Amino acid sequence: MRKFKTLLIIPLLCLTVLSGCSLPGLGGSSSDDEVKITAVTNTESQIMAHMVRVMIEHDTKGKLKPSLVNNLGSSTIQHKAITTGDANMSGARYTGTDLTGALNEDPIKDPDKALKATQEGFQKRFDSHFFNSYGFANTYAFMVTKETARKYHLETVSDLKKHKDLRLGVDSSWMERAGDGYKGFTQDYGFSFNTVRPMQIGLVYDALHNKKLDAAVGYSTDGRIAAYDLKILKDDRRFFPPYDASPFATNKLLKKHPEIKKSMKKLEGKISTKQMQQLNYEADGKGKEPAVVAEEFLKKHNYFDDEKGGQH
Repeated sequence: MRKFKTLLIIPLLCLTVLSGCSLPGLGGSSSDDEVKITAVTNTESQIMAHMVRVMIEHDTKGKLKPSLVNNLGSSTIQHKAITTGDANMSGARYTGTDLTGALNEDPIKDPDKALKATQEGFQKRFDSHFFNSYGFANTYAFMVTKETARKYHLETVSDLKKHKDLRLGVDSSWMERAGDGYKGFTQDYGFSFNTVRPMQIGLVYDALHNKKLDAAVGYSTDGRIAAYDLKILKDDRRFFPPYDASPFATNKLLKKHPEIKKSMKKLEGKISTKQMQQLNYEADGKGKEPAVVAEEFLKKHNYFDDEKGGQH
C-alpha cells in the first residue's frame, strides 16, 4: 500500500506477471532451497524485505542467503510472483490490502479479526503462512501540525466536524477510492470539508508543513510525519480498515526451512508505528539505503535474540 520512493517498472514486466508467466530476469521458479523475498517499490517494503533477509541470514549463520525480488510495481504483482513460484516470501504484506485484494473479501474493521481472516484465507487458498504483525499498521490517517491541533483542540477525526472550513489535502487516488475513500468518509463521519485539494501524496505533507493546508490524509508510517512533527488524529469511528504489516512465506518453504518461522517469530510485535515512521525517515529523509536502515535496526536490538540479551 505504501508509496515513498517509486521506481519505473517496465510495462513488459507487469504484462508478463499478470499473464501468469515467470518474472523476467529471475531465472524461473524458486527451488526449495532458495529464499526469494518480494518487495514493492516503496521504501517501507524494501526496508522490511531487507530486514527479513538479514534476520534469516544472521539466524542461520549464513547457511541461507536470501535474495530480493525487488521494486515490483504493486501488491498485485507482488502476490503474482508468489503464486507463480518466482518468489516464496514477502517482507511486508498488509491485512487491509490482501483481504480485499488477493482474497477478494469484504474489508474488516477490527484488526484482530482482519488478521485472523487473512491468515485463514491464505492457508486455505494459497497454502501460505501470513505471520502475525510486526506491530505497526500503515493505514490512511488524518493529520495536522501540532500547532493546528492546539489551536483547534484536535485529538480525533470527529473533532474536525466543528472546523469544516479547514483546508484539507489528500492523495488524489484516495478521492476516488471506493469504500474507504472520501465519499465513504463523508457518509461515515457525517460531514465534508469546504475545501478539499487532491494532489500527489508527497506534496500533501509539504503543503501541510508549509501551512498551505490545515489538515491532510496521509499514511500512518510515512517518515515525514516524524520529520515535520505532525500529529495523527485518532480515527475514533474506525473508518479506515486496518493495514497491519506482517511477513509472509509459502508453506512449502517453511516445511523445507522451519528455522525461518523461528526468525519471523522474533520480529512479531517488535516494531511500532512510530518506529516504522522513523525507519522510513532514515531512508527518505536522511538518504540511507533501505538495506542499511534494516541492518542497523536489527543490530541495535541484537537481532531480537533473547539468548543474547535482545532489547525490545
